[in-house]
Amino acid sequence: MALPIISNVGETLGVLEFYRYGMDSSAFSEEEEDLGVSFLTWAVFGLHFAEMYHGMTKQRKLNDFLLTVTKSIFQDIVSMDTVIMKIMNYAKKLVDADRTALFLVDNRTKELYARVFDMGEEAVDAETESLPNSQKEIRFSMEVGVAGHVASTGEVLNIADAYADERFNRQVDLQTGYHTKTILCMPIYIRGSIIGVVQMVNKANGIFTSSDEESFETFAVYCGLALHHAKLYEKIRRSEQKYRVALEVLSYHSKAADDEVDKLSNMKLPDNIPCITDYDFSPWSVTNDEKPLYVIYMFRDLFSTARFDMGSLIRFTLTVRKNYRPVPYHNWSHAFSVAHAMYTVIKTTSNVFSPLESISLFVACLCHDLDHRGKTNSFMVKSASPLAAIYSTSTMEHHHFNQTVSILQNEGHNIFKSLNSDEYKQVLGDIKHCILATDLALFFGNRAKLKDLVDTDKFDWKAKEHRRHAYSIAMTSCDLVASSKPWDVQLETVHVIFEEFYAQGDAERRQGITPIAMMDREKNDELPQLEVGFLVGICLPCYELMAQILPESKPMVQGSRNNLKRWQELADSQQEQRDKKDAEKSGSHRSKTPQGHRSNTPQGQLIDNQKQDSS
Repeated sequence: MALPIISNVGETLGVLEFYRYGMDSSAFSEEEEDLGVSFLTWAVFGLHFAEMYHGMTKQRKLNDFLLTVTKSIFQDIVSMDTVIMKIMNYAKKLVDADRTALFLVDNRTKELYARVFDMGEEAVDAETESLPNSQKEIRFSMEVGVAGHVASTGEVLNIADAYADERFNRQVDLQTGYHTKTILCMPIYIRGSIIGVVQMVNKANGIFTSSDEESFETFAVYCGLALHHAKLYEKIRRSEQKYRVALEVLSYHSKAADDEVDKLSNMKLPDNIPCITDYDFSPWSVTNDEKPLYVIYMFRDLFSTARFDMGSLIRFTLTVRKNYRPVPYHNWSHAFSVAHAMYTVIKTTSNVFSPLESISLFVACLCHDLDHRGKTNSFMVKSASPLAAIYSTSTMEHHHFNQTVSILQNEGHNIFKSLNSDEYKQVLGDIKHCILATDLALFFGNRAKLKDLVDTDKFDWKAKEHRRHAYSIAMTSCDLVASSKPWDVQLETVHVIFEEFYAQGDAERRQGITPIAMMDREKNDELPQLEVGFLVGICLPCYELMAQILPESKPMVQGSRNNLKRWQELADSQQEQRDKKDAEKSGSHRSKTPQGHRSNTPQGQLIDNQKQDSS
């Protein structure tokens, strides 16, 4: 009796046969037939679940295999060749092939190429990183051979007899002595494009099956991702090497020259510099050649050089000088003046700051505008500067600090190398805090916090956070030190500052941006009012608050008040002239007199007139 085994979808799965022979060889009855059919109902369920279990077991093994592949390939991408070798070895294991080849697509030349080859038993193990003996890269057209067909069409080829297929190139076997029997060749995709072809040769037992095709189709997804990431890794690695070369070149050109170092090393440090601790001292009266020597003098006076290598200090100082750009205001002279201001504050405040705090404040002032481009943070953001893409807030200040760290990392420049780990960490942290504090956008918040502590009598020099608020105000005070200098120094500095501001305004106009009044050279007649606003809104509040915690700094308050008075007089005088012109609008035009090269603007007239008054 033969009964068909029918699935629930009507598909014949098999046939169950019953035999009766021997003593009782009578025919099967209808009742026995019904019993067999009833049994088959359960047999179908059994076969169905057995098939499901077999499929799940097979899928689990494939998943375990793919997990192993993923860990191996992605865990340590060393090079494209290593990834290719691992893919080839895992592909062999997956379909039990004798050899494997992986060809990458060169879309520019429409060629397939390979530079890593599976040499059978000589092939490297997938878990190692060593490669077989290197051979010359081979290339061939995508229009040639089995691999070329697959790369061109995306069609999967499962060839049971290689020599019977006209697409097979027999020349390879003739040259190598290898005999190709069966081939399974499949494309590797990434983002819908074929990036390579894997060709598996000679299945160990029989021919490649549809099951092999299905397994490798899943494996090919991981191959594509691995190759894509390996390409990205190689691009990143090449870019990194280019960056290192560029950094090496830039480092060479941005470091102080040996002859400069020798020259400064041979200079004798003065025993005393008259009036250098006075708040009225003009750093701008010191020549560029003298400034590095003065820095070394102030450094020695503040900290002694017992813990610091003099050679490193000289190289550091000269390299810092070299890394300031020749912009009108935010240049080496400005850095020197700010550092001198902090030196004066530290010297006159009776050891309020510890030695490590003092060195942090002084170095921060010296480096606080490194590589300044003469443009504000807002300009950097509006002009989509690469720096603004890196640092979304305090753009230039973050860059100044990073430049400081870069200089310290140059050989022979680390002035802090004698500090222990904790001291080094503290100094760098304080320098970063201090340089970021020079962002005027942060001044108002910093001042509000400190003022609240002072006004409520809660300010305590023993509290670390309170001391950091004091650092911030001290940095802003020193950064704006020109506003507290004698009138002739202040006037000349303002002229230089506005040269830089107007240059930015011109650049903004070229970009279709309307500059603010301070940056607009067409509104240079508003300079006195702008200076009054700046002194009243920022400088005096800053100096007055600092004088409350550091009374010795009161000369900065008085200097700013003196300058405010002069600017206010100029603003009032200018307003009187405007009122007078308005009243005479209907009168005749006044005759014009010849003017000097700078007196052809209201700003120039004011500066020239005031210089004559000062002299």
